Amino acid sequence: MQLDETQRAKVSEWIKQGMKLSEVQNRLISEFGMKMTYMEVRLLVDDLKLTPVDPAPAPVSKPDTLAAPAGTGQQQPAPEPPAAAGVHVSVDQLTRPGALVSGKVVFSDGQKAEWYMDETGRLGIATQQQGYRPAAADIQDFQAALQAELGKLGL
Repeated sequence: MQLDETQRAKVSEWIKQGMKLSEVQNRLISEFGMKMTYMEVRLLVDDLKLTPVDPAPAPVSKPDTLAAPAGTGQQQPAPEPPAAAGVHVSVDQLTRPGALVSGKVVFSDGQKAEWYMDETGRLGIATQQQGYRPAAADIQDFQAALQAELGKLGL
């Protein structure tokens, strides 16, 4: 579908306001009666030479040190977060039942989840907040950080 100049300007304004592509897709339907697939909207935004703006991730605080086991009287340094910005992945010392390997993840918005990989290599994520879905960029960062952590363990 072709958009006229007024419609193109409106789409540009929406993107500059920080709307997600799915929101632009819905606005095209509601304001112009144009049904477009997500991919068509993505290509439209690309044709307009626009880049959707991701909201700034919430800062994730990390402790400077972790307490040592009781009775040792020593402090252990906090583990360094992976190179993936805003996503922190850890591997459990004791793997959860039914999993080959498991651990925890903190996404850039501070949401926490447990992850696990079964013996067939399927990856699962159990979020603490019901219905939570991490951002696509966080999923990519999670996968990269997980690969790095598993590589350190020789997996």
